[in-house]
Amino acid sequence: MGKGLCSGEVIRLRGMKMMVIMLGVTVTLIRFGVLVEGDLFSKQKILEVERKLTQLRRPAVKTIQSEDGDIIDCIDIYKQPAFGHPALRNHTIQMAPTYDATKETKTMGKMDRWKKRNEEQSPTTVKQTWHKSGSCPQGTIPVRRIGKKELLRASSVKDHGRKKHSSTLSRHVSEFSDNKTVNLQRANHSKAILFTDGYRYNGAKGDIKVYNPAVELDDEYSTSQVCLINGAYYDFESVESGWAVNPSVYGDRQTRFFVYWTVDGSKKTGCFDLTCPGFVQTSHEIALGAAIYPISVPNGLPYQIIVYIYKDPVTSNWWVQYGEKINVGYWPPELFVALSYHATSAEWGGEVYSSRVGTTPHTKTHMGSGHFADSVWGTSGAIRRIRIHENSPGLKFPDIVTTLMDEFNCYNVRYLSDYVEDPEFYYGGPGRNYMCP
Repeated sequence: MGKGLCSGEVIRLRGMKMMVIMLGVTVTLIRFGVLVEGDLFSKQKILEVERKLTQLRRPAVKTIQSEDGDIIDCIDIYKQPAFGHPALRNHTIQMAPTYDATKETKTMGKMDRWKKRNEEQSPTTVKQTWHKSGSCPQGTIPVRRIGKKELLRASSVKDHGRKKHSSTLSRHVSEFSDNKTVNLQRANHSKAILFTDGYRYNGAKGDIKVYNPAVELDDEYSTSQVCLINGAYYDFESVESGWAVNPSVYGDRQTRFFVYWTVDGSKKTGCFDLTCPGFVQTSHEIALGAAIYPISVPNGLPYQIIVYIYKDPVTSNWWVQYGEKINVGYWPPELFVALSYHATSAEWGGEVYSSRVGTTPHTKTHMGSGHFADSVWGTSGAIRRIRIHENSPGLKFPDIVTTLMDEFNCYNVRYLSDYVEDPEFYYGGPGRNYMCP
């Protein structure tokens, strides 16, 4: 009996010793870092995050708690983050475009007929989830609050919200002849797109079907967008808008409406939404980076967002229009060099970022719906009513287009132009599969 008690006492003492050791380790760690919700972060990173939040956050006139977990701050339009950019310190906000871009479609009778038929045949209304919980008053803009936790878990606080730079590209797309499928390889980026170049473009538009693709790892993303570009492939300027699933920026895997810009191929400039100064928002209805719904499912009801990026002929601001009704805001020309004049190419389609693009095993992150491209408006990623705005009045389909795939066994494309009233573009794929191990 005594032996048993002695043995139990030994076990108890050993347990206490382990607790003391663990406590000592914890105290030692806290000397060199800070525990936040069970995760240890360096004091330097904590300070970086606090500086970043101070830079981005503004006093809210009203705060809305969305049912999906987002917090939307309605902030004074004159106190928005854009004016933290050195080039915009004395910027005067353009409250509305100098002309009504939606009226350009009136010159296209054929397009109008397609639009009317499409609206009658399929439900396309896509809203933002936070609208269920409230709205922002006139004179404010809705800003999705960036959480401290999101920034702490970012690999780089300074680069949070910026795409990873594509450091290599085998050849420039303009070297290829018309109406051919081009296969290229970018570092860590895989695209499946339709593009046009060779002219001066002042706008690009598309109806993008909305999905919620699976994103395997937190540092990967999948986007579908309209994009305008000028400059060399290794140092290009671009503006783009569409939908994204991007855990590293948004902290979850919801499908969200986004805008993005860069002036150096995302090496040191640019970001999603309002995660850095630059984009000037004017709408009190749309929150950049907020979740959208409903979402399409393969062979289910189709839902889409209509995105139009266009250059104001008077101010040279690059406007983003959502749903053919709402002018969300713009990028001022002071942010750019080449794009302050015009774009030299336009793109429509999908992009996947992963460090496991072009490697084995390949990422399982989906593009579009996660299905390979087909010619049916039901299963894969799709873009309709593809339009560009050149120097002439009105929108039109590009004279010449080319499809491009970085990894055709992982994500592919299909361009349909025969026997349809309006050309259609399909794209997407599952990533890793038996053809893309």
